[in-house]
Amino acid sequence: MRMPKDVIRLNVGGKLFVTSSTTLANAGSDSMLSAMIGDYWRTASCAPAAEDFFIDRNPAYFSVLLDLLRTGELHVPPGISERALHREALFYGILDHVRAAKWGPLDGNRLECVNSIRGRATGDATAIRAAQDGGCCVARGPMVHVYDWSMEEQTPLTLDYVNVNDAGFLNPQRVVICTCERGDKTGGMALFNVKTGRLEHKYEVCHHGQQKNCTAGAVAISDASLFASCRGRSNEYGIGCWDQTTGKLTDFLYEGHSGPLGDACKLQWLPHSSMLMVAALYPLSDDSFISFLDMRSNSVVWSWTDADKPIVGDEKVVMDAIAMDECSTVCVVNQFDNLGFIDTRASNQGVRWRDHYKPGKISEAEEHCYSKLAVWGSQLFSSKGDSVYVFCTPDLDAARCVQTAKLRKSEGGEISDISVGGERLFVLHNEEDVFDVWETSGFFSMTNSY
Repeated sequence: MRMPKDVIRLNVGGKLFVTSSTTLANAGSDSMLSAMIGDYWRTASCAPAAEDFFIDRNPAYFSVLLDLLRTGELHVPPGISERALHREALFYGILDHVRAAKWGPLDGNRLECVNSIRGRATGDATAIRAAQDGGCCVARGPMVHVYDWSMEEQTPLTLDYVNVNDAGFLNPQRVVICTCERGDKTGGMALFNVKTGRLEHKYEVCHHGQQKNCTAGAVAISDASLFASCRGRSNEYGIGCWDQTTGKLTDFLYEGHSGPLGDACKLQWLPHSSMLMVAALYPLSDDSFISFLDMRSNSVVWSWTDADKPIVGDEKVVMDAIAMDECSTVCVVNQFDNLGFIDTRASNQGVRWRDHYKPGKISEAEEHCYSKLAVWGSQLFSSKGDSVYVFCTPDLDAARCVQTAKLRKSEGGEISDISVGGERLFVLHNEEDVFDVWETSGFFSMTNSY
């Protein structure tokens, strides 16, 4: 019987698989499997079309991956190691397909806690940051613990064993760590390789023609640049901008009447408007200052502060802030976990508070674990106590946001930080050395039979 031209015969580890070139093409143009059906592969291998392609790999894992290419769904039978499956997928060039099948686009109303990761470090973790591919890193004192998207821990990172102020992913393979600088030129800000743990670059500021180290407080990353709030010993107070490719300083906006830029505890890159949000908040600043910077013109284009606002009870203490770029809104929370909104279409507007709750007495744990905010598209996430509340914004009007879900795990206690990235929500707990991974279910299952 004549075989159709579309049929491909593969001998994987001694087991014959018969599939189609259409199925293998689903692997993508950059994959080994797709290359096998190309004219170059056939010419280079000098193999007749009727012969089998031999691949010296484990056929059990190939069977799972071939079914993924056929159906778009990942079904893992008993006895198959997920770690080994990821290794095989990397060999065939389809690891992205495995990742895409395991979880879908982030939907705050359908999130499930799929993993709780316990660390081995002593002391409380202070921050968690999501990577672009669904991995994350956790800052604990002078150490940064990095986890890839499969939650396998990588080499722990440290910059001269100085306590970490902030961290961020330049890409899934590179992490930037911000610390205080010391007089002996240690600390500051540096780029690390996630896999090797090696320091690859030390970022410096330039003042009067001299390259200098500085304290880096907060970091934000765009497609081409790296931003950090800086405090130096020679008036280098402001926001620095470095080129991602060269690692060289390209701009520096010194702080002035727009507020204490060098003391900013949070930076956020806004891709929709190509602006940088800079927030200097309590306890680093007695008053709250939030600004939008245009680094192309080295100018402040919008700002807000509560320094000249009348005090209404204790509501003026803003503890965290995040911008919803497409909604023209900055969301804030105070020390009582009340959620408020600032309209960025006008300067120095008042806060429109959604809540006005004020507890009679605040415990020490609640004082330390104030609410944290995260944004993913039109979804707003706000932590409170041991839970995360999900808000959705109708018609891109953040001030009219509606609470649609509450996420809570029974272990871990108070939440000290949250982060969103790679279609995942990461929740860091304060009472135990643990963080949770929340995601929306994809086309993945652990099956009893295959």
